[in-house]
Amino acid sequence: MQSVAAFIIVLGVLIAFHELGHFLVAKLMGMGVKTYSLGFGPKVFGKRYGQTEYRLSWIPLGGYVSLVGEREDDQLEEGFTAREHFNRRPAWQRTLVILAGPVFNVILAWLIFWGLFWAQGMYEPLPVIGQVQEESPAAAAGIMKGDRILTVNGKEIDTWSDLSNTISASNGTEVTLTIERGDETITKALKPKLMTRPNLFGEDEKSYLIGIVGSGDHRVVPVSGGSAAVLSIERTWDYISLTVQGFAKLIERAIPLDTVGGPIMIAQLVSQQAQQGFGNLLALTALISVNLAIINLLPIPVLDGGHILFLIIEMIRRKPVSPRVQEMTFRVGFVLLITLMLLATYNDIARIFGGS
Repeated sequence: MQSVAAFIIVLGVLIAFHELGHFLVAKLMGMGVKTYSLGFGPKVFGKRYGQTEYRLSWIPLGGYVSLVGEREDDQLEEGFTAREHFNRRPAWQRTLVILAGPVFNVILAWLIFWGLFWAQGMYEPLPVIGQVQEESPAAAAGIMKGDRILTVNGKEIDTWSDLSNTISASNGTEVTLTIERGDETITKALKPKLMTRPNLFGEDEKSYLIGIVGSGDHRVVPVSGGSAAVLSIERTWDYISLTVQGFAKLIERAIPLDTVGGPIMIAQLVSQQAQQGFGNLLALTALISVNLAIINLLPIPVLDGGHILFLIIEMIRRKPVSPRVQEMTFRVGFVLLITLMLLATYNDIARIFGGS
């Protein structure tokens, strides 16, 4: 039950924050907002402030915003002026309202990372050997599990990332390692080998390696609020970049379609991370928030990206795309979206019964 509750809360927060973006920018632009609801379905209770009803609804899987004049044929609601009609506002203003949803998901991810860095500090993996691969340069040189690398060619090595990058940049030339082994400090010379290893997307890539795996030992470095803000920008950008690359790899078929996950896999991940701790759950929430932002920006009708595409065309042509064309493309987009959801759900079920 706790896992189900965690999934519902995470999904609810992500969608509600997304809708909050639409709501705030619409208000900022002076557009009429009829309803802002946390949750879907019948309302539990609601309170009207000004022209907007703020509502809590029974199904806690997100939320929605109802704007005045979202459709071309909408009649003005009583109490709203023509200027507050969404479709009577300039295309660039409507674009900002629609874009605000995905942008707020990115902002949410940044806020989460900021809080995590500030509260927990930054984890830095140490250059301590956890495993030495057989028949590797490291094994041939006598490097052992538990060794800590102090320098490479005289360059001080402080983190595992320092070690990895320095070895990779050697281009296969001999390197000299200064190693701490217990109370001893010893020196080993070896030649990195061009080896193949999978990257984050499962693709084989070649790099100069010596055949070692980190122990997982790390230190925690305290981070100030200002530094945490900068680090969270970098982390959020890394997640955006990886997500975009992931979609590109799917299109290129470099990543098999059967790796695509859906709501069941997300629920499993949320459950696992919730059991690992609140910090892990928050980090996963930030990752899902970035994914939600990128997915919503895809130029598929019915998604925010599809609406933005039509508005860009409208700004170029100086007239809107005809309602008939929009309706036809929305139907195609809806079928495509349902197909992708069914594929993702099928993959989730196949993974469960396949034991992976």
